[in-house]
Amino acid sequence: MARAQARSGIKRTPRLTTGPKRSGFDLATLLGLASGFGLVFAAMTLGGTPRMFLDLPSFLIVVGGTLGVTTTCFSLSEMLGVHRTLAKTLVRGLPRPDAEARRMLGLAEQARRQGVMSFADLLPALKGERFLSKAVTMVMDGMPIEEVERVLRREVDEMIFRHRKSASVLRKAAEIAPAMGLIGTLIGLVQMLGNLDDPATIGPSMAIALITTFYGAVLANMVFAPLAAKLERNSAEEALVFNVYLTAAASIARKENPRRLEMLLNAMLPPSARVSVFD
Repeated sequence: MARAQARSGIKRTPRLTTGPKRSGFDLATLLGLASGFGLVFAAMTLGGTPRMFLDLPSFLIVVGGTLGVTTTCFSLSEMLGVHRTLAKTLVRGLPRPDAEARRMLGLAEQARRQGVMSFADLLPALKGERFLSKAVTMVMDGMPIEEVERVLRREVDEMIFRHRKSASVLRKAAEIAPAMGLIGTLIGLVQMLGNLDDPATIGPSMAIALITTFYGAVLANMVFAPLAAKLERNSAEEALVFNVYLTAAASIARKENPRRLEMLLNAMLPPSARVSVFD
């Protein structure tokens, strides 16, 4: 077998029938949030007691106000969609593009040797990968190549649009949170100026007034903006993986040589993720 592979010019490639597991937490996101909040908490503790930074009215103004104003800018379905997308971002890891490219080349080689109907045995293992399962099924059904590309391209565009919409919600929340903090500060200052006849209340009232600005800055710069950036980054990477699937499905449907598919995939992959399966 090794000699036959050497004569055919293909390296020994593992038979990748199922993709990498996507369950588990995104450690980079969780560690980043934990370390950021941990350092802020440490600074609060070293400078005094953390209880100084706890104020329920200020928290309600910033969090409730940000949620309410952001909801005004979007629809309820879009707000609920953010929660689902964020859950995926935090608890699902993305497959590596280079690993998926090698996997698609293995499927292309299998289709060339055994035919596309040999993919029937793989479908049960692809239940958790809706896009790839759909692509494989369409190829097996013998749908026109143009139809396969059009349907899969629409799926990719819809995924990108959905993620961009969720990221825009988070970006808007990042804009609104500091403004709500400023509004809370102004409320606190008005209350403080209304009690100037009692000097003992000026210091505590000023501290409470500034806490709302602190809450708004923390939410905007440590929660909403970083999560929006992570969502945009994950969306771009997932779109790249989906395009790998799309290109492979179209190539297999055209019955092209897997060597050409390798060149097509390497053209879309970044240099660090390019693969070399064939000599």
